[in-house]
This record gives sequence, C-alpha cells and structure tokens, in this order.
Amino acid sequence: MTDPTTPPTAPARTAQVVPPDRVPLLRRGWWAALDWAYATRWQIRSLGPTTADDYRSGDGQPVVVIPGVYETWHFMRPLMDALHDRGHPVHVLPVLRHNVRPVPLSAEEVMAVLVEHDLRNVLVLAHSKGGLIGKYAMARLDPDGRIDRMVAVSTPFAGSAYAVLAPVAHLRVFRAADPVLAALGRDLDVNARITSVYGVFDTLIPGGSALPGATNVRLPVGGHFRILGDPRTKTAVLEAAG
Repeated sequence: MTDPTTPPTAPARTAQVVPPDRVPLLRRGWWAALDWAYATRWQIRSLGPTTADDYRSGDGQPVVVIPGVYETWHFMRPLMDALHDRGHPVHVLPVLRHNVRPVPLSAEEVMAVLVEHDLRNVLVLAHSKGGLIGKYAMARLDPDGRIDRMVAVSTPFAGSAYAVLAPVAHLRVFRAADPVLAALGRDLDVNARITSVYGVFDTLIPGGSALPGATNVRLPVGGHFRILGDPRTKTAVLEAAG
C-alpha cells in the first residue's frame, strides 16, 4: 500500500494491509515472538561460512549494505542474495561492527569506504538504524553524489516511542527529540531518492517508517526483523533497485 506521504510522481504500490491500531493484540504478540526468533536465528547464522567476498561480483549498480543496531551484515543476506542474483555487486561494511556508534560517526565511516574503493552511483540497502546512517550520509556528507538512492527497511525516520525507555544511550538516540534525528527530519531534499519499506506492525517502531516525500511501501508483514526475509520485501527492494 502506498502511504499518503508518497509524492504524486512516485510509483504507486498497492497491498491489502490492516492499520496498526486494528491488528489484534494476539496477532501482534505472535508476530513479536516470530520476530525475535528470526533475530536470534540470524545472529547464530552470522557465525557461518558465508563471507563478504561471496557478494562482490557483478556488473550492475553497486550496492552498499548498512544494517541496524546490534546487527551484522548477515541479517541482510536474504535481500543481498536477491540483489546479487540480479547482477549487483554487494559491499558490506565490517568497520561498523555491531553498529552502536553515533549516526554521524557511522555515516562518516560509510563515506570513507565509498571514497577508498571509489564506489559511485551507489544504491544503499539499509535496515533500521542503517537508514538513518544512510540518510545522514546522503544529506550531509556526499558532495560528489556518490550515493544515487537508498532503500531503507523498517527505519525509525520519526523515532520510536519506545526509545525513552531504553536502558543505554545508543538506543535512546531513537527518541524523536534526539538532536540528530530531529535535524535529519528537517533534511527533506534527499527524501525523494529514498524508498522506505515497512510492515503494518513493527515490534520496535510502533509509529511506522513513513517518510514525507519518499516512496513509502507498506507491506502486510508484522515485525521489525523478519520483514527482511519476507518475499514481499524482496520484491519491493528489487523494484526499487530497478
């Protein structure tokens, strides 16, 4: 379903979804359980034999992957596989480690990698906090236009109501009032180059991930993590990649 914030010129998307406040409590609980099971499974799978070198081949538009907080790039492998199979060379950023550093610092590290490897016309594929890092890089750190556009999945562009309850500082930065997040919200020019993909119910972002001026794609999926492995998300990402 295309969100009302999608500009008239953006490609329309349709899907039968239920508004978050109408999703039954039992279903939300079940989705949350599945979500954390998915996250646990991919944390374990990150110890497997797949390496970043397996994704660097291809003649298509280069893709740079920015995962969310506490995540390694392995969480993104279902979408990485789809893009790599389409011919895109996919690059990961081990320098981010588990992505707990401030958004501006992480964005600087992303741009440093792009410059070091002379990556241009880049498609950023991001999840959660990764979308904030990607947008910061696009809006503040990319005078040469190395980043073409971004597909962000389940990104808290407007923050999360749960962040005020977070026990550690690197999670409280997802408050809507956080200075970095609030400033990013005022950076509207790059939004037209962003596709925001999110579900009808998000375990960690109850307000959703709609971004004014972006192409917003809301899918009938529940969860913050398991959306990464949903076939409908794969379709949305491939469509955004062109």
